[in-house]
Amino acid sequence: MGEPTVRRARQADVDAVVALRAEMFEAMGIAAGDAAWRDHARVWFEARIDDPRYCVAVVEVDGVVVSCALGSLRDAAPSPHAPEGGDVLVSNVCTLPAARGQGYARAALEHVMRWARSTGARRAELFATAAGRGMYTAVGFTETQQSAMRARLRESG
Repeated sequence: MGEPTVRRARQADVDAVVALRAEMFEAMGIAAGDAAWRDHARVWFEARIDDPRYCVAVVEVDGVVVSCALGSLRDAAPSPHAPEGGDVLVSNVCTLPAARGQGYARAALEHVMRWARSTGARRAELFATAAGRGMYTAVGFTETQQSAMRARLRESG
């Protein structure tokens, strides 16, 4: 394998980023085979990949995108931890199975974290899987006492 290149994603990378997003869901035990959500994801990434409120980082090796991470600047109400409001949501951190264990996810994550610091946001948040927890801790994330909860607002489809 050649040397990895870590960079912001371009429009030409959207299909690879969507494929990595599907891989991420599969790795979490969530079936990701439905084409409809992938079409919506493709449109979503195409609309945001050049938007300065988002950072899609990719790691490319030998011309193939093997890993990615996403940072999204969120409009959040001010809080004691973020007096000016706003924060960054980190998500979509994934590496192709054949490329895992090479530090590519961490490289993409660190690229997103550098961007996140440049936005002026005071904190970043993510939802960690057990497999990713060590990497996230290594770059400065800590567990919180609050657990995420979700409510379905409408059925899919």
